[in-house]
Amino acid sequence: MCANYEPIAKNRAQLLNLLEPTFEYRADLYPGYVGPILISTEHGIEWREARFGLVPNWADDIKKVRNTHNARSETVASKPSFRHAWAKNQFCLIPVETIFEPKYIDGKSHWYGIYRQDDMPFMVAGIYEYAVVNGEHVVSMSMLTINADMHPFMKQFHAPDDEKRSIVVIPKGRRKDWLTCSNSQARDFLIDLPPDEYTAAPKNEMHKFRPNTH
Repeated sequence: MCANYEPIAKNRAQLLNLLEPTFEYRADLYPGYVGPILISTEHGIEWREARFGLVPNWADDIKKVRNTHNARSETVASKPSFRHAWAKNQFCLIPVETIFEPKYIDGKSHWYGIYRQDDMPFMVAGIYEYAVVNGEHVVSMSMLTINADMHPFMKQFHAPDDEKRSIVVIPKGRRKDWLTCSNSQARDFLIDLPPDEYTAAPKNEMHKFRPNTH
């Protein structure tokens, strides 16, 4: 599960052959915060501002929405909060510098940043939704997750007795395919992170390991 992440820095969008987003957003995002996503439109691939934590199209109060920042791939097609976005093939890319997960050491939780060893931004697979809540138009998203109990890298995170979960990263050559695929094709994209391409460091020491990220 991922409830905290660092979105792509605007001045690093060029590293992914993207134009910079034209809107502002925080450098450290939690559920309810707004960050950048990419979607496919009739005009091509475009940026959108999206709330981290999917707001279902039937929601009548954003405050009632809880725990929708991640969508389990095993149940995304049937869960009331997610099934409309999944059925409508509303797939997005969430450009990320770092995701943060808890690692338990001597029984205590320590937050670690997970990032690419080559220090490049990466694209997390997500679903997005449109809703109108109390007259306000809301674009929101959720990160898709898969089981990571046996993953050589991701299994080290989360509480010892909890199921291990992982985000899904869409590789460079498949980004457009992900944004334009159908839900029947989407599961082919839901594969493990390449363990040798990622590393982790304590969140409060990230500046030591990645001094040139921003």
